[in-house]
Amino acid sequence: MAQTEQLTQSPQVEALKSKAKDLLDNINTVMVGIEKAVRLTVYAFLAGGHVLIEDVPGVGKTLLAKTLAMSVKASFKRIQCTPDLLPSDVSGVSIYQQHEGIFKFVQGPIFTNILLADEINRATPRTQSSLLEAMEEQQVTTDGVTRPLPDLFFVIATENPIEYHGTFPLPEAQLDRFMISLSLGYPETDGEMKILDKTLEDGAFSVEPVLSVEDVMAARGAVKNIFVESSVKRYIVDIVNATRNHDQIALGVSPRGSQLLMRAAQAAAFVDGRSFVQPEDVKLLAPFILGHRIIPSMAESRNSHSQIIERLLKNVEVPV
Repeated sequence: MAQTEQLTQSPQVEALKSKAKDLLDNINTVMVGIEKAVRLTVYAFLAGGHVLIEDVPGVGKTLLAKTLAMSVKASFKRIQCTPDLLPSDVSGVSIYQQHEGIFKFVQGPIFTNILLADEINRATPRTQSSLLEAMEEQQVTTDGVTRPLPDLFFVIATENPIEYHGTFPLPEAQLDRFMISLSLGYPETDGEMKILDKTLEDGAFSVEPVLSVEDVMAARGAVKNIFVESSVKRYIVDIVNATRNHDQIALGVSPRGSQLLMRAAQAAAFVDGRSFVQPEDVKLLAPFILGHRIIPSMAESRNSHSQIIERLLKNVEVPV
């Protein structure tokens, strides 16, 4: 623990924590009234996870993704998902070069640092699955050749609620690749007034970069060294075990959920300037990490999944 404390409190790490707060502030200058959603997105970004935002059109899902990308000096690409989008449109394709007499691989948009998959549930399951290997293994295999993706690879996907026409619900395997699932909701009256004010300002929805790729990778390394006490680990395991023995849940959370909940809690502590995880970090994040990983006994909306986790947390003892 002493080595971990020394590492997490070094001047370099303290500087990275300051930059993480700058990232939050930068995004919040554009995104009004959704501070919690911004925090959750930054937690996943610094923990090395991916984010799924599910909400109705027009509430700022794409703007949040673009603002995060603009805040980092990194490559950014966007895929507008449609039913006719092919897997090769995402990963790339080999094209025959007649003058050279060889096939040359042309990279798809997935070869980037930050990828926005807009309206992912409008793509067919076949195309959705083309992201599976990339999100889990950080590599793409085409024509029998495996090609690595950049060290910094982050997917932020948006989707409209499945009740809307022309959508394909994400399969469980795809959902499990996302560290955090969240929704933005409609803004409060004051927040929407501020949005209207910003709309009248030139450049109000643009920001300057505050982090480099090297900063992000260094921050991710520091997040992994945030101390997690054994009682907090046990708290995470107890919560996950509770999902496997709940009368409203047909299928509980896998060990991957435990791992990602701990990683996200470490990122929360890092952004808050702490060198250790508190039980409150775990309790705050559990609905957003675990909600999309359970299958309720009865068909319910995704939002109700998080509500089940929130009710479940009341029956799990919090370590002192």
